[in-house]
Amino acid sequence: MNGHDSIRAVAWRDNHLELLDQRKLPQAETYVQFYAVEEVADAIRKMVVRGAPAIGITAAYGLVLAARRGFKQYPQDWRRRLMPDVELLARARPTAVNLRWALQRMTRALDRIPDEDDPVARLLELAHRIHEEDIAANHIMGGLGSALIPAGQSVITHCNTGSLATGGYGTALGVIRSACAEGRIEQVYADETRPWWQGSRLTAWELMRDQIPVSLICDGAAAHLMKQQRISWAIVGADRIAANGDVANKIGTYGLAVNARFHGVRFMVVAPTSTIDLDTAAGDAIPVEERAADEILSCVGQRLAPPHAQAWNPAFDITPARLVDALVTERGVVMRPDRDRISALMAGPVPG
Repeated sequence: MNGHDSIRAVAWRDNHLELLDQRKLPQAETYVQFYAVEEVADAIRKMVVRGAPAIGITAAYGLVLAARRGFKQYPQDWRRRLMPDVELLARARPTAVNLRWALQRMTRALDRIPDEDDPVARLLELAHRIHEEDIAANHIMGGLGSALIPAGQSVITHCNTGSLATGGYGTALGVIRSACAEGRIEQVYADETRPWWQGSRLTAWELMRDQIPVSLICDGAAAHLMKQQRISWAIVGADRIAANGDVANKIGTYGLAVNARFHGVRFMVVAPTSTIDLDTAAGDAIPVEERAADEILSCVGQRLAPPHAQAWNPAFDITPARLVDALVTERGVVMRPDRDRISALMAGPVPG
């Protein structure tokens, strides 16, 4: 790890999964141990771990735990009994396509394992490979995205897209890490990202820990910041990208993209190709998770809204492809992404 990359939120330790509990940051760095698939699914659902790539990696390790238990208890019938665990993990969070992508990759590997063989070693090897490939892809994207940013710039980001949200290094924050290392970025502005505060709790903590200059702003201050011509790029990640280039990401991303277009600020989406869902034609077909109203009505356990007040809490929104200036993936950069350009990207060679 270099000076701007010191965090790993997902790790396999000997015979179990370990996650940095992101609900407790920045007040406490607490690592939680997991030995059962039900615990892993619950951790994904309750956002102990979050961020599309990190969720996919976590699910892969969760399936290893399920396979180990299944083979030990039912050595003649482990394969059939594993399928409900696959669905349990897949249902944990519906919007992030990396979750099902990782599980599909793991289940395809099962087809090459004889019924009488213990599947754990081969599944664990694949889970490690998925994890390592994600980190390598993030470093590639970091370099590609950084090259788009002129020296001496300030940028804005939304939610958390760094080591906490991935296997390591990050997607949008990976670009920011690379650009800072190359002296291109002077200042990062981070939206606080209500209602779960991923910007103020996670992005600020992560960037400060890695000595990257960051200033928090209220989500509603982004337009005013852009009007002052203080930033050149808005850089975000993605939880799912449709075949036409529409982007599902943390709620507030769409508004940031609209403001960026109005103020002449360029808008960059950074995501591995595992986040691109060619089976989903456009953003309107992406399921948008709605979370508990209490996340809006309360903060850190303290009720903010009056009694009996109602709330609407979509976790994601959809940014139309026409608002995206650059899509950065490990396979290359797509300027002004659309259906044809994304199709060409996905049909091209895979790096390495």
